[in-house]
Amino acid sequence: MGGMLDVPNSRSSHTTPTPRGGGIAIVAAATLALLVLALLGNIPRALVMALAGGGIAVAAVGFADDHYNIPAAPRLAVHFLAAAWAVYWVGGLESVQIGTDVARLGWVGAMLSTLGIVWFLNLFNFMDGIDGIAASEGVFIAAVGAMLSPAGASLSSAAWVIAASCCGFLLWNWPPAKIFMGDVGSGYLGYVLAVLGLRAAHENADALWVWLILGGVFLLDATLTLLRRALRGERVYQAHRSHAYQWLARRWRGHRPVTLAVIGLNVLWLAPCAALARTYPSKAAWITLMALLPLTVAVVVAGAGREEQALSD
Repeated sequence: MGGMLDVPNSRSSHTTPTPRGGGIAIVAAATLALLVLALLGNIPRALVMALAGGGIAVAAVGFADDHYNIPAAPRLAVHFLAAAWAVYWVGGLESVQIGTDVARLGWVGAMLSTLGIVWFLNLFNFMDGIDGIAASEGVFIAAVGAMLSPAGASLSSAAWVIAASCCGFLLWNWPPAKIFMGDVGSGYLGYVLAVLGLRAAHENADALWVWLILGGVFLLDATLTLLRRALRGERVYQAHRSHAYQWLARRWRGHRPVTLAVIGLNVLWLAPCAALARTYPSKAAWITLMALLPLTVAVVVAGAGREEQALSD
């Protein structure tokens, strides 16, 4: 059994034993609020079923992994079942707007949606490696996603619930963290944010681009790191410290500068780009490229997926 304390080792980004699994507070607060709002008629039943049902399953296997080190296969099985559950309730990615045309995806969209949810919930786990970064990212994506949703969109209230739950946890997780989120929280956050993005894209063919922009930092760092490690033949699920944010935390000698830098990048660059994509849907695909291309370069330069060497490199 893993215990309640996260004791530092050679792969850790922290230096003192810290309680983990605190993300269960996010799960409990968000689930209760979602159920209350559903009873009041503010959130559609289908969306609550997707968020609460699949979210609790992902959180449960994450909690078990935090304390019992569950093998990857059963964890992924639960992730795929939860993703399929979400697609059943909110629908798959039926169409995507590219320029003035709308591409119909049909069953392919459902498959892509399932894979996308599984990847996003796992990358959130990968990116929860320094104090405050995952909780602040959750606040950003959920809050800005809610603000950029069309008036009366069914997901706005649910998104604000997630943002508020992350804010409450961030008070304890801000560097230096008093408690860690753990897989129970990071997996849950990745799942519910992915489901909200899917719901938005299901309702509006251009919304996919907006949510891709909002999640740009986590998407690019995690994906590029995974690809570079896989190309070197490394075990991609083995613990490591080769994400761009982890390299920066060592170079800048602390978690707070990196978390603040990610927040600044989100607010000053990605949020305006997402707003621009929302305002000009026919140009949303190109705006997404404009937003993420320089970020891709920055993430690579920062060291995403770079082979781990001496910390002085």
